[in-house]
Amino acid sequence: MKWQFEDRLTQGKFVIRVGDPTLKGEGLINGKKEMINTIVYNTGDEQTAIIDKISYTMPGRSVLPLVANQHFQFAEPENLVAWQFNRDFYCIADHDAEVGCVGFLFYGIRHPMFIPLSSKEMESISIIEMQCMEDMEVRDKMQGEMLRTLLKRLIINVTRIAKQQTESYQRLSEDRMDVIRKFNLLLEVNFRSQHEVQFYAQTMNRSPKTLTNLFALCNYPPPSRLIHRRLILEAKRYLYFSDKSAKEVAEDLGFSSTAHFSRFFKTGTGMNFSEGRNPVFLSTL
Repeated sequence: MKWQFEDRLTQGKFVIRVGDPTLKGEGLINGKKEMINTIVYNTGDEQTAIIDKISYTMPGRSVLPLVANQHFQFAEPENLVAWQFNRDFYCIADHDAEVGCVGFLFYGIRHPMFIPLSSKEMESISIIEMQCMEDMEVRDKMQGEMLRTLLKRLIINVTRIAKQQTESYQRLSEDRMDVIRKFNLLLEVNFRSQHEVQFYAQTMNRSPKTLTNLFALCNYPPPSRLIHRRLILEAKRYLYFSDKSAKEVAEDLGFSSTAHFSRFFKTGTGMNFSEGRNPVFLSTL
């Protein structure tokens, strides 16, 4: 089933899907401009989730945050509850300080982030689900704000659970983890145009060395590698889901030339971009 709220004035959209067989994400590569984020709640046993053509096992009784540029589908959508919302309904970046660590939830270093739930945590998420569906039936001027409040509560609850399961948050101060969270969010917004650590460090009033040392302390890859990893991931999405040439992809990803992009891609994947159209290569990405 599917419930949808739409604010015609602001173009805000909020959707709840319960056991909906049409649940999937088509990403943004092929010209789709609407930024739809998704939180998936698996109420049943473990099942297969295919994200950007890679197969994962989604644990039973768990939550999975997904962002707009990801392609995804599930083997058993009938056992899933999904909350979906666009930027105009609730902007992750704009509400980041208010919610706290939402960048960690949607743009953390660990992808995908499957978050197992205890019985008590499942009960809490199910209550939010029930309240959302109740408010979907109430058509008045307060409906949008009530649904936004419930979505915020869901994000905060899931973020708290995920932080408790992340070893770095148990060892390090909130301030240090906040730096990493902000880097992740900045990277997602700017990776197409900014490929150097210096930009992110300056934006955060840090030095590149400080960022690198902090990431090492958390046992995370250095910022430079995360930037490269994000660019490679997006290039692979173009291989999967578009017919753009290396020249077009290079332009979209902010490379100074096709030759520069081609060298970067081959170093990161071991293959030339043109060879990446081969189905055998695609199956190994």
